[in-house]
Amino acid sequence: MEKVEQRLLRYVKINTKSDDASESIPSTKIQFDLGNLLVDELKSLGITDAHVDENCYVMGTLKGNVDNAPKIGLIAHLDTSPDMPGENVKPQIVENYDGEDIVLNKDKNIVMKVSDFSYLKDFKGKTLITTDGTTLLGADDKAGIAEIMSVIEYFINHPEEKHGDIKIAFTPDEEIGRGADKFDVEKFGADFAYTLDGSFLGEIEYENFNAASATVVVKGVNIHPGSAKHKMKNSVLIAMELQSLLPAFERPEFTEGYEGFTMLDEIHGDIEKTTLGYIIRDHDMAKFTKKKEFLQTACEFINKKYGEDTAVVEIKDSYYNMKEKILPVMHVVDSVVAAMEKIGVKPNIKAIRGGTDGARLSFMGLPTPNIFTGGFNYHGRYEAIVVEDMYKAVETVIEVIKSYAK
Repeated sequence: MEKVEQRLLRYVKINTKSDDASESIPSTKIQFDLGNLLVDELKSLGITDAHVDENCYVMGTLKGNVDNAPKIGLIAHLDTSPDMPGENVKPQIVENYDGEDIVLNKDKNIVMKVSDFSYLKDFKGKTLITTDGTTLLGADDKAGIAEIMSVIEYFINHPEEKHGDIKIAFTPDEEIGRGADKFDVEKFGADFAYTLDGSFLGEIEYENFNAASATVVVKGVNIHPGSAKHKMKNSVLIAMELQSLLPAFERPEFTEGYEGFTMLDEIHGDIEKTTLGYIIRDHDMAKFTKKKEFLQTACEFINKKYGEDTAVVEIKDSYYNMKEKILPVMHVVDSVVAAMEKIGVKPNIKAIRGGTDGARLSFMGLPTPNIFTGGFNYHGRYEAIVVEDMYKAVETVIEVIKSYAK
């Protein structure tokens, strides 16, 4: 068997960065580079129905060797975040990590410091894979892909191990919120599934944010500044006033755990027109609704002060908390907890301060909680992964699948 970390090291060399400015599906054609490679690898392992469709969804099935076992899906995403460069990735291997600061790039003086990431000390003695400080690593979610491929290879090489059908899917564009847009749940054919798209060892996630995006267009009036008195309406200043109406301590930099937020994500404009882009998040549906209503109320206040349609807001829901879809089938979580305990991993059930493909898939009829991969510091130059924890992710999934075949 190829070691799981060797798979990861191969996959991260392939640029699969998605593009949220693109309207195509997938958002970048380069995602097919990894998709096609994975189809070839799956076929070489004996997955005869492995294929990639026109939208860059890779699917395949490892047929079960027992009757009456549920069909379990394993899902990871092909793309990497557009927040950082995804090409020319130069992974570095830190063996027997000493628990101290890690120099990622000596020439550029880029250091991952324990003072910034205190949990690094927990990895002392283990093997880490890091970036060279100039790109992201791509463990999110190529680690999940590598782990799923290792699970499949394990069962192929151990025909004595009992299992039901294992349904495999690798999706595009998860990082830009479109990973489930063209996912065919009926074609996939799983009874339930797991995304391998989590972080630290032992994490299990079946709660996520309710999420919405909001665009506010603020209209102004441009008059020559020499004769602007009582005539000019500076949309940039009005937009700043609108932002000041929102609760300061409900910004993401002041929240944690189950606390939601409203975040100004982007702003651009001039005197006549300013556009603000927001994201709104909360685990609690009632609080989520109130956050959306508050933004609408703030716009209404601006309109009363400066004139009708000065601030026009459009809010679109993105995804919802999968918890309500998981609770009726909690065995999908309980089985992961039992598997972790069996292999000596302490389960850590936590809420995602974000979303996964699994959130949307759960509302599409496929309950899909999320399992750790062993990576951390995603979407940036300090992204890294613990090799030993990757092995534990593989072991966890193997035990879950075996438990449903008894």
